[in-house]
Amino acid sequence: MENWSEYVGYLASVFVVVSFLLKDITALRTVNLLGCICFVIYGVFSGMLWPIIIPNAILSVIQVFHIIKKD
Repeated sequence: MENWSEYVGYLASVFVVVSFLLKDITALRTVNLLGCICFVIYGVFSGMLWPIIIPNAILSVIQVFHIIKKD
């Protein structure tokens, strides 16, 4: 697997798209969180792509906060 980080980026995209198909808010936030984490990993291992890392790291914290808070 030569460029595994690219596959992580595609997986992140799948998670984010699937999260928009969910109706249960906790499931939506959890799947979106997985996508955000994958995007952070992708950004780090693809050459420190800060425009990808920063917003997805922030969104990860927000999703965790809301999952723990459980609206």
